[in-house]
Amino acid sequence: RHGAQQSRSRRGNCYDNAHAESFWSRFKAELLDGGSFSGLAEAQLEISHHIAYYNAERRHSALGYLAPNHFEIHLQTTSQLCPA
Repeated sequence: RHGAQQSRSRRGNCYDNAHAESFWSRFKAELLDGGSFSGLAEAQLEISHHIAYYNAERRHSALGYLAPNHFEIHLQTTSQLCPA
């Protein structure tokens, strides 16, 4: 109706969407945790807070189990110690 297409991974490649699936799995487990919101405004606020937390403070295995804000500080510190 609106010309939108569903996103699909390539045939036979189970890794195309792995990062997104991992995010949504954790998002549901950490944010929803079997509960519900009292309304749309509360849902929008909680989702916004969770995304900010996920992008800055939550530890990520891909970053050596550092939070992104700590990883960035570590990266800046080590870059200053070892100039290119």
